[in-house]
Amino acid sequence: MNPPAIDKVPDVTFVVAAYNSADTIVRAIESALAQEGVTVEVVAVDDCSADATPALVAAIPDPRVRLIALDRNRGPGGARNAGIGAARGRWIAVLDSDDTVRPDRLRRMIERADAAGAQIAVDNLDVVSLDGRSLRMFSEAELARLPQLTLPAFIESNVLFRSEHNFGYMKPIFERRFLENQQLRFDETLRIGEDYILLASALACGGRCAVEPSAGYIYHIREGSISRVLRLDHIDAMIAADEAFLRRYALDGLAQKMQHRRMRGFREARSFLVLVEQLKKRSLAGALKTALADPFALRHLSMPIAARLRRLAARFVHPSSHSAPRAAPVTAAAERSPLGNDPHISKG
Repeated sequence: MNPPAIDKVPDVTFVVAAYNSADTIVRAIESALAQEGVTVEVVAVDDCSADATPALVAAIPDPRVRLIALDRNRGPGGARNAGIGAARGRWIAVLDSDDTVRPDRLRRMIERADAAGAQIAVDNLDVVSLDGRSLRMFSEAELARLPQLTLPAFIESNVLFRSEHNFGYMKPIFERRFLENQQLRFDETLRIGEDYILLASALACGGRCAVEPSAGYIYHIREGSISRVLRLDHIDAMIAADEAFLRRYALDGLAQKMQHRRMRGFREARSFLVLVEQLKKRSLAGALKTALADPFALRHLSMPIAARLRRLAARFVHPSSHSAPRAAPVTAAAERSPLGNDPHISKG
């Protein structure tokens, strides 16, 4: 590990978890170091990469960059937690190792948070496709009407089959003291959905989340994306995580209502996947049993099965750089889903 190079507490610590990210890690770190109007440090956590990722980070001459090389693979949540544990900044910003940030992003977000007395802030993001085209994920006017992201609104936006885009794609920044006081960390048992649970937990324990309408985070689609589908065990892991979340936090009436819709969406997705498996096996009896148990599963067959599977995966999971080579969010490459056989599957 490189020793800390500055004594003054920086405004922001960028936590960059990396796994086999040699082709993008330097670009990501350079964008973090280029922040204007705030002081930064970068804690890059290598999660046992098999490529040149740690060597490239170690070779960066800027003293604001520190490298943590884990001795065992801990997955996206574990790598990020290691970075948070080493952070010294007032704010924690998670940056995926194949993404970048605009130079004024953190200044804008911190100013917005400070003005609102918020401990969390989110902003808009742009999705850059392989051919260089950029697509804004949310309308700035839409976000301007949402000065604060509440727990009910966050849960509602993460209900399956309800909308193409959801706030789970956003990359929040957290006040480090707030994370420490509330003992909040990524769930290391999850390889999918750990981003969602952390922000939901922060909102559930009273965190105020300011919304910056401008797009400061740039989500880059990478070459070599692999076509994949969402599996039953992914949905089961999400259901288990939400159940643990509900045991830990008491939700108000509106948040409970939105959570009920989210759980119903999980059940619909699970039934649909079971139905598809039965149809693939040509098991009419099994398919009939599933359809009778949950008629919503049949409703989703109005869309071609392959398209629904792709849409389900893309809608349900937004990948991190700790994943295998990524596909686009729903916006730019709907025919690909972001999950695979890599041990670093992440979600939101």
